[in-house]
Amino acid sequence: MVKPLLLLATAAAALAQQPTVRILIAYHSETGHTEKLAQAVRQGAASVSGVEVLLRKTADVRDEEILRADGILLGTPVHWADLSVESKRFLDRAGAVLWKAKTTGEGRTAGAFCTGGAPAMGKDLARLSILSAFLIMRFVVVGGVEAEGYGTLGAEATTGPADPGVSEKELEEARQFGERFARLTRQMRSGAGSAGRQTG
Repeated sequence: MVKPLLLLATAAAALAQQPTVRILIAYHSETGHTEKLAQAVRQGAASVSGVEVLLRKTADVRDEEILRADGILLGTPVHWADLSVESKRFLDRAGAVLWKAKTTGEGRTAGAFCTGGAPAMGKDLARLSILSAFLIMRFVVVGGVEAEGYGTLGAEATTGPADPGVSEKELEEARQFGERFARLTRQMRSGAGSAGRQTG
């Protein structure tokens, strides 16, 4: 009886010693649709134990929050089949912050989500633009999973007149994306530890 209790206590102590995984969800929103999707992503990420989630508008993110994040998610509305200028500005700043600190995204995760007015309004292109920037910074990209089980570039919502607002199905996909992102980020950080982050 003593051995199982000792094993349980040892496992609990090991979990308590693991550092908190920090996830930054940055988003730009003009109509409120991308913000609503970001909140759903946050709900999913916050459901994973050992994870601290910070939800910020891109303009409100501080440099130290970028540096401290184990994972970064960026949400954008689609502008002319691409990400918004404000979202691009955030990516430029994230790259500059890492460069100034003489570090990279090595050992960290990144992902993207977006909203667009119509099914073919450039949502794939906007997310690919975000993901390619994160890949160049050496982040490990994490995508989502849609209802049929196929992988996606990240959560998305169609919000134009033909499909107004963000549907419950799209919110659920965003929650699942947030949960998957947080779970995989935690697994990666616990497997690599602080040694996973390299500067060269």
